[in-house]
Amino acid sequence: MTDIILTTLNSKYIHSAFGLRYLYANLGELQDQAKIHEFTIHERPLDIVEKILEHSPKIVGFSVYIWNVVEVGQCIKLLKQIQPRVKVVVGGPEVSHVPDAPDWLAVVDYTITGAGELQFKSLCQQLLSAQQPLEKVIAGIALPLEQLNMPYEYYSDTDIKNRIIYVEASRGCPFKCEFCLSSLDKTSKSFSIERFLIEMDKLIQRGANHFKFIDRTFNLKVKTTVAILEFFLKRLTDDMSIHFEVVPDKLPEKLRQVLAKFPEHVLQFEIGVQTFDPDIQDLISRKQDNEKTCENLLWLRENTKAHIHADLIFGLPSDNLNNFAKSFDKLVSLNPQEIQLGILKRLRGAPINRHTKKYQMVYNENQPYNILATRDIDFTTMQRVTRFARFWDMIGNSGRFPNSKKIIFADAPFDNFIRLSDKLYQTEGSSWKISLRRLFKLLYPLLIEVLNLEQGMVFAALEKDFIHCQEKGKLATLLNVQNKMAKTGNRNKRQKQHG
Repeated sequence: MTDIILTTLNSKYIHSAFGLRYLYANLGELQDQAKIHEFTIHERPLDIVEKILEHSPKIVGFSVYIWNVVEVGQCIKLLKQIQPRVKVVVGGPEVSHVPDAPDWLAVVDYTITGAGELQFKSLCQQLLSAQQPLEKVIAGIALPLEQLNMPYEYYSDTDIKNRIIYVEASRGCPFKCEFCLSSLDKTSKSFSIERFLIEMDKLIQRGANHFKFIDRTFNLKVKTTVAILEFFLKRLTDDMSIHFEVVPDKLPEKLRQVLAKFPEHVLQFEIGVQTFDPDIQDLISRKQDNEKTCENLLWLRENTKAHIHADLIFGLPSDNLNNFAKSFDKLVSLNPQEIQLGILKRLRGAPINRHTKKYQMVYNENQPYNILATRDIDFTTMQRVTRFARFWDMIGNSGRFPNSKKIIFADAPFDNFIRLSDKLYQTEGSSWKISLRRLFKLLYPLLIEVLNLEQGMVFAALEKDFIHCQEKGKLATLLNVQNKMAKTGNRNKRQKQHG
């Protein structure tokens, strides 16, 4: 029997529930009565509930996010049907902005909004001593960071071997970008760097090698950033990877010097550009020096071996296809290895919701709450760009078509790719479940037809990519074209993905 079950549904097994480990780390004397039990959204709700109830818990705490809000709701409703006496407590971004909350919240016993380390422990103490808390919705109080117990020892050996290890050197964000929930934070606060690095050293000693920092502004405080990077640089292993979210317009010389020292395949930077349009930036309270952003992205690509994942968002207030195309083309010219094309989503509590009426922003009422249309973007266009993003992942971001990308991007990247995307969808009727070999067969005639490219040039580029992907057989056989096409453009050696 376990009195307290801390649980959530991760999007994939490789992800680990960082927040649950914080709650567990700060339960104090209640730790012996508690257990973390993680699932994924791909498991059946009935099976999840059965496994939870095997522990005969008195309290079940769920953390709720945009990727699991539907599945968590299904589990909670089943749980309350089967064992109504079990107290269900929820927390997380999707339930922290009551009354803007999912319908199933009505069957929940208690909701903790915001930071939960202090309030969850207090609530459990009350419930286990048969006290009845007066409020169903409990406002979380953020403890000073030095008072928090760190969660890193509660990553199991199995977690360290098989999962991404989430870490944070700071909490909060000083910026006010309205599409992001971090805009509600008052400022960014850092953990003691000495204390944090001691914990990182323990993880490395245990064999951890895949670290993902969840800090919203990792490079905000340069001295701390440099200290963390130098710490990892001294402890590199052959398969270590470190993922950071980086502010795009802040890359001073001290930081550049240490970044340039890292070998290939270690650093992964997520850089939120979102839009280069200054009017949209002003409208959503985003402060970004576009000139500095471009300069820094170019410097990173030319002087470091970091893998750059740059983000753009389509569907922001006053955005339109032409604006988005300009931002895309500019970002392509900066040559990040990946460009993530996101469709705006309505996050509960995000300040961007103030623009809904003026810009006629229509959101999907179902997960993932994506924008469907705005005053400036009709539904058909939104669907086109959604498919564009999907095909872009297959062709542009996958690392499988480095040579084909070059000929697609020869003059007008966005215009060329959206025409290709439209034709791919027209041909297949779907942007899903297209095998790699099928994609090669589709691209050959469509690149020739849609972009009016010379047949030999297209074959040469695709053949290099076919070899790069280590596909079996010959491309000429797959495409049923004359082998003479294979004689052009074979000089370059095969390179790694995103090389």
